[in-house]
Amino acid sequence: MSICCDLLRSAAADNLAAVFISLTTLDPAISRSLEPRAASPARRLRTIATLAQAGIPVHVNTAPIIPFINEPEIEALLKAARDAGALCAHYTVLRLPWEVSPLFRQWLATHFPDRAERVMNRVREMRGGRDYKADFRNRMKGEGVWADLVRQRFHKACARLGYVRECTALRTDLFQPPRPATPQLGLPF
Repeated sequence: MSICCDLLRSAAADNLAAVFISLTTLDPAISRSLEPRAASPARRLRTIATLAQAGIPVHVNTAPIIPFINEPEIEALLKAARDAGALCAHYTVLRLPWEVSPLFRQWLATHFPDRAERVMNRVREMRGGRDYKADFRNRMKGEGVWADLVRQRFHKACARLGYVRECTALRTDLFQPPRPATPQLGLPF
């Protein structure tokens, strides 16, 4: 086992550490095109398994959920991560702020031209008719009928698979804020 894993295991034993790993898709082709320099789905699942076997709590983040691209995989993603040892699960629906939107549209047109308009229509349905809505309350999960359907599918799959609904908060009582180098640079604590 690596030194890093040993350090995480030691911290996790005192409830001081957990690891969050994103799992976007199980399809290697989608993974390569969407996240070309990121670890493959198989490697991410091996990482979850290695950490979980070492006693380190692992949370999986199924993100971004993209309508008609990886959205059909929600249940399979959660099952694969749970089988590997993930304890908690989170999700985010696709967000397309500012300059990300044209880049995503270009990617979509290149890799999924047959679904591009359908995907964007669904994104806009979950974003109040726009590509992006910065509203803090809904920006991670979306709003409306389709966002509610994703939410229901996600929560039902988590319950069926035995994910922990509320993960234990990590201890923070041992941490102290850093002291400023000079009084001018910091605020009194």
